[in-house]
Amino acid sequence: MKEVEANKELIAACGLYCGACRKYFAGKCPGCRLNEKASWCKIRTCAHRNGYRSCALCTKEVTECKTYSNLIGKIFAFIFRSDRPACIRYIKENGEQAFAEEMARRKAQTMRKV
Repeated sequence: MKEVEANKELIAACGLYCGACRKYFAGKCPGCRLNEKASWCKIRTCAHRNGYRSCALCTKEVTECKTYSNLIGKIFAFIFRSDRPACIRYIKENGEQAFAEEMARRKAQTMRKV
């Protein structure tokens, strides 16, 4: 795998880290933040509409947000053992750059459910 860079610009609105994504490495996606084709993503749309870089800036708790905790997100989380709310908590507690560094260190798109 290529070296995963720690770049806070590669954090998706939902807390996934695009910097460790296969599509990003293959040059098929610029990352969720810059991907204009990702207009289908309700979380990204909500964050942009409210002027947030990610859900970590929102006053709502992501586990209680109907946009964030939707059925597709729950299926995705189950299949990939992804804990996106943990990603948002990490960003809130430690900042975007620290999160990008942690995901680069782990070479991971998300924190895993245990």
